[in-house]
Amino acid sequence: MIAYVLPALAYLLGSVSTGVVVARLFGLQDPRATGSKNPGATNLLRYGGKLAAVLTLTGDILKGVVATLVARAFTDDAAILALAGLAVFVGHLWPVFFGFHGGKGVATALGVWLALNPWVGLLLIVTWLAVAVLSRYSSLSALAAAVAAPLYVYLLMPQPAYFAMMVVMSALLIFRHRVNIRRLLAGTETKIGR
Repeated sequence: MIAYVLPALAYLLGSVSTGVVVARLFGLQDPRATGSKNPGATNLLRYGGKLAAVLTLTGDILKGVVATLVARAFTDDAAILALAGLAVFVGHLWPVFFGFHGGKGVATALGVWLALNPWVGLLLIVTWLAVAVLSRYSSLSALAAAVAAPLYVYLLMPQPAYFAMMVVMSALLIFRHRVNIRRLLAGTETKIGR
């Protein structure tokens, strides 16, 4: 029973779209209808300001952390924990409460890994920051972290369930960035701070 309940609850938590909630609280336009049309922190930063972006980022990370910690309170089964982590991530991408129109999942995936293995989470942050400083592209930073993540998990948490979860997460992260990839290749992607 717990193998079904925990992932289901994690999906519902992931379905709470922090960016949409923050936009409503701040009286801002729905992030799914403006800018990049992504309810993530980067889009909120561009049109809603730093506070809205920080709250969105924090909320999205916390979804991953809370879902994972709650699951860990009930089980140490790697397969169930991996399912719960993947479920909160998928909930963020396709939220049942917001017409299945969600974000790209970078912050929520980070939250899952900060709770499962802080060293993996730290490496993901360092990778994102290094690429962001060098390129000033948020999307390229996320893509670099997504590509590197399975290697980090393989080295630091070599259980098959966690590695499989990370491979699926990375594939979905890359898929959700497909428009950004086209813009990066065309040289039209917006840089951080613009």
